[in-house]
Amino acid sequence: MNGLDTQRRRLVLGGAACLVAAALPQTALALPLAVGKPRNLDMLSINTGEHADVCYFNGKQYVDKELAVLNQLCRDHRRNVSTDMDPKLYDQLAAIFDLVDARNPITMVSGYRSPATNEMLRKNGGGQAKKSYHMTGQAIDFFIEDVPLSKLRNAALELKAGGVGYYPRSGFIHIDTGPIRSWS
Repeated sequence: MNGLDTQRRRLVLGGAACLVAAALPQTALALPLAVGKPRNLDMLSINTGEHADVCYFNGKQYVDKELAVLNQLCRDHRRNVSTDMDPKLYDQLAAIFDLVDARNPITMVSGYRSPATNEMLRKNGGGQAKKSYHMTGQAIDFFIEDVPLSKLRNAALELKAGGVGYYPRSGFIHIDTGPIRSWS
């Protein structure tokens, strides 16, 4: 076999391998959550004072009724509108909660933001991204009382599950289900 045939064979096999890999089901997140185990979240909203303690995943599937409770808690409180938050975001929160061995509820600072709210905050110099993942239900800003922010950030980074923003002056961290990246 000459060099050209070898190159063609490698090209064809490489392309076939890419096609097979693309067709296989992908694991959205490699989170340290037990397979088949229910997932709970104990959360409160710093803005509304509302509290939710729900089992949003029953060990086999997400529980729509409980996701709706969390989605309502994470709503844009300024406009009183909610969206379907990405359930993988809740998985990240549950995994971080477990990794830091938290005892207190997760305090949500900002969940869903309507485009109008996001733009209003941007115009007032809040530093919000123009195409924020908050507007698509893929981001949350939070803290957990008695858990250092640096410990929360490190746990979030360990997951390698999306974006991680560290805001020690503001007293929260940001996580999202977008591409893996981090900033301070």
